[in-house]
Amino acid sequence: MAYNLKEIVANKSSRFTSGHRMCAGCGAPPAARMILNALKDDDHAVVSCATGCMEVSTFIYPYTSWTDSFIHSAFENAASTLSGVEAAYKAMKRQHKLPEGKDTKFIAFGGDGGTYDIGIQALSGAMERGHDMVYVCYDNGAYMNTGIQRSSATPKFADTSTSPAGTVIPGKLQPRKDLAKIMVAHHLPYVAQTIGINNFKDLYEKSEKAIYTKGATFLNVLAPCPRGWGYPTDMLMQINKLAVDTCYWPLYEVIDGKYKVNYKPAKKLPVEEFLKPQKRFKHMFKSGNEWMIEEFQKEVDERWNELLILEEATNKEN
Repeated sequence: MAYNLKEIVANKSSRFTSGHRMCAGCGAPPAARMILNALKDDDHAVVSCATGCMEVSTFIYPYTSWTDSFIHSAFENAASTLSGVEAAYKAMKRQHKLPEGKDTKFIAFGGDGGTYDIGIQALSGAMERGHDMVYVCYDNGAYMNTGIQRSSATPKFADTSTSPAGTVIPGKLQPRKDLAKIMVAHHLPYVAQTIGINNFKDLYEKSEKAIYTKGATFLNVLAPCPRGWGYPTDMLMQINKLAVDTCYWPLYEVIDGKYKVNYKPAKKLPVEEFLKPQKRFKHMFKSGNEWMIEEFQKEVDERWNELLILEEATNKEN
């Protein structure tokens, strides 16, 4: 389906309004705005938001940037909170206690700390039970709200406050967890990996699919953080583009178990192009540390090739 995103943005009133306190150059606010734009005008949404950057910066009582119903959940339970609301909604529908003709959609937002780590038990439970809801992870690769501590979404060798690059360790020692594939293993009808800004078409189309696919769905959205990643605030678009063009962050979706890679760079860039503008990786470019870049590149290549193999294997004719 063809979309005129300029027309959509111009004609729809934003459900995620301006005046929030998110940092300049942050990838999360434009992602949230576009995801909510994918809702039909007549539909109502209930948003559950885990404690984190987005929650503390967009809902400071009595002020809010959310025009739909909003629930602030604890760090670990955005998914279980929303699954309870969804279950109550269905029960009230069966009892004819809600007006007819207006649909309510359920969307949870959580950062990588509240999704990959602290909230993964609640997330896994909600997905396994099949609640009719979307879980959105805005992945900025660390616990940015509490001091830039490493999470399991933090890439290998990244310098954080709990994995400081120096003479003892070269940054984080472990590779990044692949959460999208963990969600695929839950046999969900729709899982997608997308990007918060730079490719709004990809984000909008995947958000619409996730919201209007029956059952539990999951979106993993790259949301760069200028404070934690150490890039100038005006480089947000470029950082996102480099993440995709180096295949560090592939754009793909999995529909009923079938993989589809949505973007294959005509010329795949070396991953150092993505690493170089970020201060969290500056130690990798010091003399003698070339092995770090080589190891990082090897991991990116292996994951990208595995994704292409999965696409081919899951789309073969029986």
